[in-house]
Amino acid sequence: MNRASVLGILIGVSAILGGNFIEGGRIGSIVQGSAAVIVFGGTLGATFLSFSLRDIRLAARSLRDIFFDNAMLPEGRSVIREAVNFATKSRRTGMLSLDMEARGLGYDFFRSAMRLAIDGLDPKMLRNTLERENLTFEEEKHRAAKVFEAAGGYAPTTGIIGAVLGLIHVMENLGDPARLGTGIAVAFVATVYGVGSANLFFLPMAKKIINNMKHEVFIREIIIEGVLGIQSGRNPFYLKEYLNSFLSKGK
Repeated sequence: MNRASVLGILIGVSAILGGNFIEGGRIGSIVQGSAAVIVFGGTLGATFLSFSLRDIRLAARSLRDIFFDNAMLPEGRSVIREAVNFATKSRRTGMLSLDMEARGLGYDFFRSAMRLAIDGLDPKMLRNTLERENLTFEEEKHRAAKVFEAAGGYAPTTGIIGAVLGLIHVMENLGDPARLGTGIAVAFVATVYGVGSANLFFLPMAKKIINNMKHEVFIREIIIEGVLGIQSGRNPFYLKEYLNSFLSKGK
């Protein structure tokens, strides 16, 4: 469980509900089914119209990355330690001796990179292959993030539509005071739903996907350089110093 994501949602929602309570409001006053249908239904429809089903599915799968950490993703220092161990063993007994250990690597990208290196793929082709895979990974994550960014853009506008519809309802029932309150509530609550969902959920989710992607790409870059260093027979000490220079960026 990604505690930062859960904590962020709890803080944001609690702040709004708490502020409403302090002002003397009731939770029931901001729970309006019709406003929710207008805002969330309209936002969902506009988002589906804007993207392909493949992109929608990518975004749905990315929800797991927002709320759950990738248990298989190693830390930078762990990657460096593993790469140095591989480099040391490779210089003593050759690349083929790494086969069984490489199969036991938990992170798919690291495992496949080591397999390609052990199989003797040309270093230039190996770098191109791994970097191409990295770019594809980035592109997919960017597409998923854009779905949430788009939803964050549509939600406030859909909230305004809900507000206008509520005001129309009010104008149609000026002669019936008992029905004026419902129309006004829908008008204002729809705006709250639209602006709130955009700024508390959709846009932060998009940002979280991008941040997670950048961290994973950073780890993958260390893996690429480590595997190429192992394949080239670089001295383990110098390989370690070189890979540690990535960590000096404070990532």
